[in-house]
Amino acid sequence: MITNGNVILTHMNRISQLRPRKRPSPNIENGKVKRRPYSEIRSREYLTPDEVEDLMVAAKNTGRYGHRDMSLILIAYRHALRVSELVALRWDMVDLKRGLLHVSRLKNGIDSVHPLRGPELRALRKLKRDYSDTEYIFITERGGPMTDSNVRKMTKRAGETAKIKFPVHPHMLRHSAGYKLANAGHDTRAIQQYMGHKNIQHTVRYTELTPQRLKDFWKD
Repeated sequence: MITNGNVILTHMNRISQLRPRKRPSPNIENGKVKRRPYSEIRSREYLTPDEVEDLMVAAKNTGRYGHRDMSLILIAYRHALRVSELVALRWDMVDLKRGLLHVSRLKNGIDSVHPLRGPELRALRKLKRDYSDTEYIFITERGGPMTDSNVRKMTKRAGETAKIKFPVHPHMLRHSAGYKLANAGHDTRAIQQYMGHKNIQHTVRYTELTPQRLKDFWKD
């Protein structure tokens, strides 16, 4: 026997099924969305030299500004640049004849002058030919300097194209340089100066990552 109560209950159940489900609330702390820890997103905060190479190839073969994007990744990696340092690079900071790059560090870092190697010089000379009347080295289609957001989007896209198994962000290139230099056995003080670290403890973490110091633990 169907009662009025059963009819009302059935009707309410149908209405509840039609209601849109609430999305899970973001993790909010002190009024701000709290980001997930990097350790939950990726297994490490640096790329291997092979992965950096794959990233540059992907950037070069993607979009209208392949050479610019490849060159940006190369310079960021070889000179351990933060994104803000990278987009602030101007042509008056480069000496193509002598092969030198003046690195102006932020975050109270130590400024230095880096030598430019063959691949970097060739990349920069082509950029100079392509964009001869610009103040900044890495520019947008409109002729202004690239922004942090431009670089992050490009790097992420290149990482996806290169099929790197975790999301790539540009600061990983700085970490990758530190890891590469430490793994090559360079002096920690020299790496500190190259990366512009004021506190050597920031440099030591790269030497702690390198497997070279552990290679003689077992004698097989």
